[in-house]
Amino acid sequence: MKVLVLGGYGLIGEALIGRLLRDGHHVAGLGRDVLDAERRRPAVRWIAADMSRLLAAEDWLPVVAGVDVVVNAAGALQDGPRDRLDAVHRRAVVALVAACEQAGVRRFVQISVIGVDPASANPFFSTKAQGDKAVAGSSLEWTILRPGLVIAPAAYGGTALLRALAAFPGFVPAVLSRQPIQTVSVADVAEAVSRAVAGSLPPRLAIDLVEGKARSLADILSAFRGWLGLPPARVVPMPPILGRLVGAVADGLGTLGWRSPLRSSALAALAGGITGNAQPWNDVSDHPLQPLDATLADMPAHVQERWFARLWLAKPVILACLSLFWLVSGIVGLIRQDEAADILVSRGVPANFAQISVLTGSVADMLVGAAVLVRPLARPALLTMIAITLFYLAASTLLAPELWLAPLGPLVKTIPALCLVVVALAVLDER
Repeated sequence: MKVLVLGGYGLIGEALIGRLLRDGHHVAGLGRDVLDAERRRPAVRWIAADMSRLLAAEDWLPVVAGVDVVVNAAGALQDGPRDRLDAVHRRAVVALVAACEQAGVRRFVQISVIGVDPASANPFFSTKAQGDKAVAGSSLEWTILRPGLVIAPAAYGGTALLRALAAFPGFVPAVLSRQPIQTVSVADVAEAVSRAVAGSLPPRLAIDLVEGKARSLADILSAFRGWLGLPPARVVPMPPILGRLVGAVADGLGTLGWRSPLRSSALAALAGGITGNAQPWNDVSDHPLQPLDATLADMPAHVQERWFARLWLAKPVILACLSLFWLVSGIVGLIRQDEAADILVSRGVPANFAQISVLTGSVADMLVGAAVLVRPLARPALLTMIAITLFYLAASTLLAPELWLAPLGPLVKTIPALCLVVVALAVLDER
């Protein structure tokens, strides 16, 4: 069949696409930025579109024309510059369902989440519930799947955070460490979607996808630490106020475009526990959902997982250090502008040009130091840091080559800072 997967390059969506291709279906994927996905999955017909802008049935009709099944694996955790929960979870889904009914789409598979509730104070759960309601109220042959905490070989968002916390040196920090959680393998989610697409599940079915037994967050983190091959370490519960503080900081970073899984919405979801009912799935399927231990055993960890886990928490530290370094450098240059200009004048640079050069350099330093904190500007800011540093080294070598041998090493110390920028570029990608 012809299957359209929304959010096709996400943690769940990419696994679904791989399974549907293996099943022999013709698959199209939809997302905002599909360039990387096109390179990774050339067998898929990719559609570049922002769901939050497709809010009328007429917007969706060209997209679903000729499609047999739609699988909605798109979603966002919290409102931000790139995400509008009500638009993505509710309004776009309402319009999409109407378009599917008009276009004669046979089936609709909605990937929802444990804990949806239209009355929830958490916009993530309430908007998801409203989207589910639009699907359930349609004339389509629908299936609504509500996974627990999805564990996948890929790491993004919460799954990346689990690995990073598990790899923390010396001990494992955890907020709400005793909250119960039921996991599910992304392969099991893909199996459920495969069956729904094929029509082998009962029609008009809304069902949880969770392992049979709940376990605490502390137990899950310990399991991930063992999976990474690291020595056992004590899980240390963090005070709730620290969680609220981190959530507030993450929410602030969200306004700058960073999608941290530590935002207040995620912490609120964890506070309520992530648990569902495993029995209904067992009643309709001969494929029991595997427990966490089996899920981890099916995706053995190697050195790349340990590198990722250790670098994930280092990434914000790296970016914060670079921002602080360049901001302070620019501020000091402004405060001591005359002294800096005198150094250039002593090397034969005209006084006016020296003053302008110091002022321009200081402003440039502060601009890139601030820009690196804004997600859409981070990459160009890092590249600009490299260009400024190389220019600084070249100019210093021409004007004052003896600085390379200066006792405090002002030029030599620039090299490690340059290397840190390169590391930041290497770990900048979110998925």
